[in-house]
Amino acid sequence: MSTVQAPKKPMNVLWIMADQLRWDYLSCYGHPHLSTPHIDGLAARGLRFTNAYVQSPLCGPSRMSSYTGRYCHSHGATWNGFPLRVGEPTLGDHLRKQGVRSVLIGKTHMTVDAEGMEWLGIDRTTEIGVRISECGFEPFERDDGLHPPEYEPHPRYNDHLRDNGIGGEYPWQDHANAGLDDDGKRLSGWLLKYSNLPADIPEELSETPYMTGRAMEFMSEAGDAPWLCHLSFIKPHWPYIVPAPYHDMFGPHDIIPPVRSDAEHATDHPVFKAFLESRICRTFARDEVRERVIPAYMGLIKQIDDQMGRLFAFMEERGLFENTMIVFTSDHGDYLGDHWMGEKDLFHDPSVKVPLIVYDPREAADVTRGSVCDKLVEAIDLAPTFQSYFGGAPLPHILEGRDLTPLLHDATGTTPWRRYAISEYDYAVKEARAILGNDQNDARLIMIRDERYKYVHAEGFRPMLFDLQEDPDELDDLGGVSGDPTLDAVKQRLSDAIFEWARRHHCRITMPPETVDARTAKEPEGILIGVWDEADYEQAYGRPFRHGR
Repeated sequence: MSTVQAPKKPMNVLWIMADQLRWDYLSCYGHPHLSTPHIDGLAARGLRFTNAYVQSPLCGPSRMSSYTGRYCHSHGATWNGFPLRVGEPTLGDHLRKQGVRSVLIGKTHMTVDAEGMEWLGIDRTTEIGVRISECGFEPFERDDGLHPPEYEPHPRYNDHLRDNGIGGEYPWQDHANAGLDDDGKRLSGWLLKYSNLPADIPEELSETPYMTGRAMEFMSEAGDAPWLCHLSFIKPHWPYIVPAPYHDMFGPHDIIPPVRSDAEHATDHPVFKAFLESRICRTFARDEVRERVIPAYMGLIKQIDDQMGRLFAFMEERGLFENTMIVFTSDHGDYLGDHWMGEKDLFHDPSVKVPLIVYDPREAADVTRGSVCDKLVEAIDLAPTFQSYFGGAPLPHILEGRDLTPLLHDATGTTPWRRYAISEYDYAVKEARAILGNDQNDARLIMIRDERYKYVHAEGFRPMLFDLQEDPDELDDLGGVSGDPTLDAVKQRLSDAIFEWARRHHCRITMPPETVDARTAKEPEGILIGVWDEADYEQAYGRPFRHGR
């Protein structure tokens, strides 16, 4: 096994995350009509993972898992707007101890635990208050891409538009996410009907180029200290509207037929059925909606890829490929009408599986460059991977993911790895729960996937089960089949695996394992429990007992 040789200092990480990008909407993952040469080029220089799963198919909880390296079960921020509690350690906190500057450019979807901060007397304007409020990152530019007038923090992107002659009280909504019809009438991109219009903004002033430029500005001024830059794009997440020339690059002939069946639509599973009955899914199940939305979605992705070309050329000119790990991924996917669904509310692969490409500049990674890894990896694996890359000691009592370095440096592909990938979903606030009428504490789902099967535990209802070998499109739910010994054994095994996972220590984060080992079978000095007499004491502690000082 080759020795890992560190690149020249400083070591850096560029962590690129697109929002709501499906794993299969890149040409390196097999899309037949959407060419993404710059992202493909990164894959040719790195390792491309084909079975990467997020820990929740929803922005907020998925990102909180990525930023903490912990399952939703552990960090508790299980829905958008559910705060990440004060004291929950994040990647930025860990790297700061290693002397690494962790910078955010773009989205986190972090909601501040304002009540907890007030209770502890932490001022949000102080350095520690900012860190707690921003998932441990230094906010070079925070922009979540959701800009109602009351949005906090105020996005500087609106000011950028005004500085460049795009006026109005609310230019993000009125220009970047709106179009004009033939009569010059302004039409909002929030309405899916108008996704085919070009956004009323010059392409170079739209959000993806703007954020790319901000990342380049950071790299230009970063200095010699090691850094992690989290470039977190807000696209191709809705509103599905993109400026010219990307708005009409793709048409109905470029749309892949939906993956769905009539039998699937007639499901007898109460939770799946409730989602199908919800407004969002009923909308995206319509062909006219798909035909209007998907070309714009593809245009947004094409724009991201073009900006990757711009960014990577900038980095090449400055020699940053020599010492910067580059990761390209997403926080979740988008159903786009597959399985009769919209958004990303359940665990089919269009929703919960993401692209993951890792370029490691170290010489030891040369053996895997341009190759593919089909191991089951999770989004929480990135935090321990970054920590290891910067030379940090493992934190297994806090970080629940696995360091990907052994896979990045494995020429044989035989590195032992996890057997299961797990994702969770709390649908307590969704329309589906209102349809079902179940208690909010029971509105939870847990997905577990192994090499062949995907099993979904639905609290209070029967499970869902898919045989990915025989049914890779996940159209045939076998969870309701009874009397089949093979399937019964599979369901029991995967249910037991969820139970085993749930019984792990998820919250013993203040006590490292080596400290636990050091305290094993030892009482604190001066504390005697169960000692009968002096001889008993001497046998237990190896020294005579003293009755006084």
